Amino acid sequence: MGNHLTQKLNPGLYFVATPIGSARDITLRALDILASADVIAAEDTRSMKRLLEIHGVPLGDRPVLSYHDHSGEKSRAKLVAHIAAGRSVAYASEAGTPLIADPGYHLSRAVSEEGYLVTSAPGPSAIVTALSLAGLPTDAFFFAGFLPNTRKARQTALAAVADVPGTLVFYESPKRIGAMLADSCTVLGGGRNAAVARELTKKFEEVRRGTLDMLVEDVAARPPKGEIVVLIERNQIKEASAEDIEAALADALQTLSVRDAAAEVAETLGGHKRKIYQMALKLKDTRE
Repeated sequence: MGNHLTQKLNPGLYFVATPIGSARDITLRALDILASADVIAAEDTRSMKRLLEIHGVPLGDRPVLSYHDHSGEKSRAKLVAHIAAGRSVAYASEAGTPLIADPGYHLSRAVSEEGYLVTSAPGPSAIVTALSLAGLPTDAFFFAGFLPNTRKARQTALAAVADVPGTLVFYESPKRIGAMLADSCTVLGGGRNAAVARELTKKFEEVRRGTLDMLVEDVAARPPKGEIVVLIERNQIKEASAEDIEAALADALQTLSVRDAAAEVAETLGGHKRKIYQMALKLKDTRE
């Protein structure tokens, strides 16, 4: 039996992050909550019971209820009823953090709308783990989940995030990774740096890095297996040169005022608005 802190929890819903690979990645607080909750709900009850067994958390006569993507209103109502009766409910998805590309949103909303406690014991997440290993900027990122299965829909979805000012993060399956990378090259450009991370925290953890063009070839030669996270760098918009800005201003000043010409060029080419305005003034002066 594990030495876990057992204490009376307030009635409410406790989201518990579980390991994405290595069972030892679970937090002490998560184990304390799992040891103390009156009711345990899980996306996969077998995985949950196995996790409790590994860490020596006694289940006793506490119920372990199933709650997953296909669970309906009746399942949510049953869990809300437990909380209404003064019980604490711990919920965990099969791996990682609940609600992050996993079930839990509707349950969270139902419990909070009834005015009951909703809290979380944070922990493992494939997204954050992949970001820390990819070698791409992490100051801003956008998680897009799984892309559509069909080529046209997938390319449309990629086009929608093409100019997001942050690293793009996707989940993907081994069966579709080749097609997904090929479509990424078509829509985003093969020169973007990217990374394919698989089986994170597990025995065969691997991160492949390179441009999208390079990764398409690599994946075709060595198809990856397991759970995959794809990361793609943001669109690198090159700042226009002074010559380009001056040429654009000269053209705009033929029909616009200095202020309007500067505003139009700044919006079109980017750059420091005040500097562009000063350039416009100088061009105007030299013409007069």
